[in-house]
Amino acid sequence: MNAQPGETVSITSATIGQFGRYLVSAGTNHFISDQRVAVGGPGEAINAGELLPSSLGSCSLGLIQKTANERGIALREAGSEVSFRRHATDPTQYEWIRIAVRLSGVTAGEAETLVAGFTANCPICNTLKRGGPVEIAGL
Repeated sequence: MNAQPGETVSITSATIGQFGRYLVSAGTNHFISDQRVAVGGPGEAINAGELLPSSLGSCSLGLIQKTANERGIALREAGSEVSFRRHATDPTQYEWIRIAVRLSGVTAGEAETLVAGFTANCPICNTLKRGGPVEIAGL
């Protein structure tokens, strides 16, 4: 599933008969997500708080590779580590989110170009940085 600008995409989630376990579906792709053990879930699969940072890591690498290909930069390997801290007094928000990128086979200037390709084009990162609107509708 590749969302194009202006295209509406829907991801569905559903309970599956076990408390704290959910089936998440995006097009023809499906996976299980769990609640954390600390709140009564099984805690065996990725949890909601980990999905957002995971999407940042995936988007960072995808856009870095895309930029390298477009610019003819010989990127040998890339990796990212996304970490976060939940706010100590308001657990409904992250105190911070950090993305550490590891690139090999490129100069410092090329690395800056590749990371700029990510930060300029990632809708997830930019929505978080800008505080995009979120609407909740009860069905």
